[in-house]
Amino acid sequence: MKRRISSKNYLNLFEPIIISFIWVLLIVFPLFFGQFEDQINWNKVFRTWITYIPLFILFLLNRFVLLPRLFFNNKRLIYLLSVSGLIIVFSTVSFINETTKRETRNQPPPQQQPFSNNPDHRRPPPLDGNNTFARPLEQRDQHLPQPIPPYLSLFILSVLIVSFDTGLRVSFRLVDTEREKEKLEKENVGTQLAFLRNQVSPHFFMNTLNNIHALVDINTEEAKESIIQLSKLMRHLLYDSEIDKISLQKEFSFIKNYVDLMKLRFSDKVEIVLNLPDQISDKSIPPLLFTSFVENAFKHGISYEQPSFIHISFTVTDKILTFELTNSNPKNETADESSGIGIENSRKRLDLLYGKNYILKTEDKDDKYSIQLSLPI
Repeated sequence: MKRRISSKNYLNLFEPIIISFIWVLLIVFPLFFGQFEDQINWNKVFRTWITYIPLFILFLLNRFVLLPRLFFNNKRLIYLLSVSGLIIVFSTVSFINETTKRETRNQPPPQQQPFSNNPDHRRPPPLDGNNTFARPLEQRDQHLPQPIPPYLSLFILSVLIVSFDTGLRVSFRLVDTEREKEKLEKENVGTQLAFLRNQVSPHFFMNTLNNIHALVDINTEEAKESIIQLSKLMRHLLYDSEIDKISLQKEFSFIKNYVDLMKLRFSDKVEIVLNLPDQISDKSIPPLLFTSFVENAFKHGISYEQPSFIHISFTVTDKILTFELTNSNPKNETADESSGIGIENSRKRLDLLYGKNYILKTEDKDDKYSIQLSLPI
C-alpha cells in the first residue's frame, strides 16, 4: 500500500530544494561563467569557492541561530543589528586580506645595477606598434574595466543571501501559521459541533422515557412508535453528527422526530406546528444547525400557566435554505438569559462555518420570540 504524501510534507521538502538549488548554482557558476581560456582554471575556481566559506557560515548563522532566536521571537531590531554586524565583519576581514595581498604583490623588486656609461645600457624604452614609447603595464591596466573587489563582492552576496533566506523562511513560516490557523478553526468547529450535540439535555431523554413508560399502559402502539423515534434521534446524535455534512433529508427527519417526541411532554394547550418542504432537495448541510434554536424554543418558550405555541418552518430553494421559528415569550428572566447564551453559541458556530455568507435575524417582543436564518446550500 502506497503512502500518500500530504501537502505539508511537500511544503517541507520544497524549502530545502530551493536552498540546495541556490548553493549548487553558486558552486557551478565559476565553472561556466568565469573568464577562462581553453580549459578550466582550477586555481581560480578553488579561490572562488574559498570565498564562499564566510558566505556559507553567515547563511548557517542566519538560518539556525539568528532567525529562530531573534527574528521569530520579536527581537527584530537586535536581529537586524546582528546580521548587519556579521556582514560588515566578514567584508572587513576580506578587505584586509585583499589589501595585504596587494601590498605583498606591489613590493619593489631587488635593486638592479645602475646603468653604466656604456651606450648600450642607455637604450630608450621599447616602442609599441604605433612607433611610440610603450606605457608601463600599470598605466595600461587603468584604461581596462576593473573587476569588482572581492570584499565588495562578498558584501553584495552576503546581503542577497541573507535577504533571500530570511524572505524564504518568513514566507514558509506564514504558510505554516495559516495552515495551523485553519486547522484550529476546523477543530473549533468540531468542538462546537460536539458541544451543540451535547446541548440536547439528558433530562430530555429521561422525561421522554417517562412519558413513553406512561404510554405503555394507555396506548401501546404509540409507545412503540415513540421508542422507535427516540432510537432514531439517538442514532443521529451519536453517528450522523460526527461527519462534516449530512443530507437535508436526514436533518429534517431529526427535527421531525425531535418535535414529535417533545409533543409527548405537553398537553393540547401548547400549539406545536412544524412545516417541512414537500420535496426535499438532495443538498447537504452541516449537522445540528437548528437543534439549539429548536431546543431553546421548547425549553424557554412554553408556559404551563398560559397557552403557548411553537411554530417551525423550513423553506428550500435552489441556493438558499430558510429556517423560521416563532414561539411564545413567557416572562422569565432566567430563561431569557439561558436562551441568549444558546443563540450566541449558535452564532459563533455559524461564523466558523459560513463566515459572512449567512443571515441570522432575531426579534424579541413581549408576546413572542422569533428567529429567521438563511443559509447558502
